Amino acid sequence: MNSYVYAIATMDTKGRELAYVARCLNAAGAAVRTVDVSTSATPLDQQSTVSDIHRDVVLSGTAIDEAGDRGTAIATMAEALRQFMVQECRAGRVAGVIGIGGSGGTALITAAMRSLPIGLPKLMVSTVASGNTAGYVDCSDIAMMYSVVDVAGLNVVSRTVLGNAAHAMAGMVAQLPPLAESRPALGMTMFGVTTPCVTAIRESLEARGYDCLVFHATGAGGRAMEQLVESGLIRGVLDMTTTEVADQVVGGIFPAGPHRFDKLLQARIPLVMSLGAVDMVNFGALDSVPEKFRQRSLHVHNDQITLMRTSVAENREIALWIAAKLNQSVAPVTMLIPEHGVSMLDAKGQPFFDAEADGVLFSELESQIQQTDTRKVVRVPHHINDAEFSATAVKHFDQLMSAATT
Repeated sequence: MNSYVYAIATMDTKGRELAYVARCLNAAGAAVRTVDVSTSATPLDQQSTVSDIHRDVVLSGTAIDEAGDRGTAIATMAEALRQFMVQECRAGRVAGVIGIGGSGGTALITAAMRSLPIGLPKLMVSTVASGNTAGYVDCSDIAMMYSVVDVAGLNVVSRTVLGNAAHAMAGMVAQLPPLAESRPALGMTMFGVTTPCVTAIRESLEARGYDCLVFHATGAGGRAMEQLVESGLIRGVLDMTTTEVADQVVGGIFPAGPHRFDKLLQARIPLVMSLGAVDMVNFGALDSVPEKFRQRSLHVHNDQITLMRTSVAENREIALWIAAKLNQSVAPVTMLIPEHGVSMLDAKGQPFFDAEADGVLFSELESQIQQTDTRKVVRVPHHINDAEFSATAVKHFDQLMSAATT
């Protein structure tokens, strides 16, 4: 089946600009389909061009109140485009996606891009690409290109920028020689304070022929790993550093997000988990710590990051949050509890050592997780960074992997 670069814009105002991008892509040898995601049926640009895929096809029967709020209209079209592009991608028709737009168009188009598999070329030419793009990119691999001038007509600058973008996309979708068979990829989560644990696991599994992908547990890191799992690029996960849950529950700057673990549990791949760095909540510089936490046990990690020790009550909430997720599992999962501490700072003589808080976390997990033949909680009488703990994690992962391949 032929595949195409899907070139997307609100063509009621940016039809000529998108047509130019399409011509550049065609000249570079890429097959193109233009997609209109206008929220209005009436072109504002009298010279706008006809799209290959009409807005009504994207909407697929969904109605937009054109006289209503523009933000609502954009959100409606964004969801319609997301569903449309996911369907086209699953059908094998999408080689890459390029979008052009202002703030509204960027929000609309990147919402669909974020739902597409990691590795599929995605390029957004945007008037807002020189600012904070986290909300548009999140944990996806969207490339953002600043338009410099507004996407409003073709001139000496816009032609150059749009032409460069088109040729960049053409290069990304160019046929490459087949890749040699790669090693099975595994996902792992890590923080600086769990580095010894994850490094030992990684080195052990790499020696056995696995390709280990380590993700920094900063909220986006966990979501990025799960995006790759959903894309089918990761065969197993050792989610050893679940600190993002502490930020989610308490209100830190690296939250897991409400859907953390969902994709892992739905993927039915071998999953070993632990509690790395849930003894801490992350904030920015010391003066950014909320007033209500100023009297808590704080540790300045660096000029930009301040850590706060989680309390007994917060550890109970963290355990309940994790247990509620794991109790939905239908695939094998093993939760390992490091009885002697969950981070470098949570060890005897270190600033976050708190046996009571850890004890509540561990006991609540054991009591709240509904254990079955495939959902297990295992206490390990070691610190998370001890060599014995890493070896135990590898042993349990091997067991799950063996069961999954028999």
